[in-house]
Amino acid sequence: MAAAVNKMTGMLASRLGLQDRSVIRMGAKADLVVSSPEHRTDPATYEDPHRYARDIDHVVVIGHLVIRGGEHTGSLPGRVLKPVAR
Repeated sequence: MAAAVNKMTGMLASRLGLQDRSVIRMGAKADLVVSSPEHRTDPATYEDPHRYARDIDHVVVIGHLVIRGGEHTGSLPGRVLKPVAR
């Protein structure tokens, strides 16, 4: 599980040159998910793709609580990242 999460987050941020993303440290802009992976289910389908995964307890996006106790708080702090020039 740790290797899969790293491939989807830290390795990607590093490849894109995003030094302040996908790390947990002061000044960084990490997004955090608190869940129970052994109980997680994804009810989304191709016909109905906008359904939340179940058993996602909390989600923090750039320091703002977006999901608390499995419920959306109404907070929308995320933003689209601009491409990094190479």
